[in-house]
Amino acid sequence: MVTTLIAARLSAGAIAPGRVGAVIYRNIGALRSGPAYWVVLLSGFFEPLLYLLSIGVGVGALVGTIPLDGRALPYATFVAPAMLAVSAMSGALSETTFNFFFKMKYAKTFEAVLATPVRPFEVALGELGWAMIRGSVYTLLFLLVMVGFGLTTPLWALAALPATLLVGLAFGSLGMAVSTLLRGWQDFDLMTTAQFALFLFSGTFSPVAEYPAVLRVVVQATPLYQAVELVRGLALGAPSWGLLGHAAYLAALTAAGLLFAARRLERLLLR
Repeated sequence: MVTTLIAARLSAGAIAPGRVGAVIYRNIGALRSGPAYWVVLLSGFFEPLLYLLSIGVGVGALVGTIPLDGRALPYATFVAPAMLAVSAMSGALSETTFNFFFKMKYAKTFEAVLATPVRPFEVALGELGWAMIRGSVYTLLFLLVMVGFGLTTPLWALAALPATLLVGLAFGSLGMAVSTLLRGWQDFDLMTTAQFALFLFSGTFSPVAEYPAVLRVVVQATPLYQAVELVRGLALGAPSWGLLGHAAYLAALTAAGLLFAARRLERLLLR
C-alpha cells in the first residue's frame, strides 16, 4: 500500500528521490552539531532496555513462566519482543514529534526547505526516512541484546527486523500527522499520556487474553498492539497467517499518516 502510493507519486512526477534525499541529508548534517545530539539520539535505546532488565528479567524471576498460545514462555522471553516494538515506536515518534514540531513551528526549517524545489510530500517522506534511520539504530541494538540474552535466535531476529522497520514507518507517519495538529508544547502532555497508555496496555507485560472483554477490544484496535503481536510472532519463531493482518494494519496507518501530514504541511506552510 505504501509502496503503491509512492510509486504512483513517482510516476506522476510528484516525488523526486534526489529532493527526498536532500531532506534526509539535512538531518544527517545535524549530527555534526556536536556530541550532545549523539547522546540524545542514543538515549531512546536505553528506556526499553531498562524496562526489559527491570521488569522482564527482575520481575520475571518472580513470575517464572507465562502461557502463550499453548506454550509456557519465560517471562523475559515474552516481554522482550514487546520492548523491541516499543523501541521501534519510540525511535520513530521521538524524531517525528518533538523534533518535527520544533522544525515546523519554531525553527521554520520547513518554510526554508519549501523555498527550494522540494514539495511538502517530499518533506514528509524525507522526515519519515530520517526517522526510520534513527529508529533502525535502536532496533538493531535491541535485537543484538535479545540475541545476547538468548531471548531469540539470530535467524528469527533477522526475520523480525523488517517488522520493526514497518512499526517505525507506521508510528513515524502517525507522529508527523499528530504534530501538524499540535498548537504548542503543552499539547505534548496529551500525546505523552496516550503513548504511555499504549505502552502499558498493548499486551506488553501480560497477554491481552487476560484483559476484561471490553478493554480487550479497545486494546486490539490500537497500533502498538498490532506492532507487538507482529514482532512477537516473528521474534519467538511462531509465524502465522494472522501476522499478515497486523502488517496490513500498520501499512495502512503508514499511508494514511503520510498523506495527512503532507496535506497539513501544504495547508500550514503554503498559505
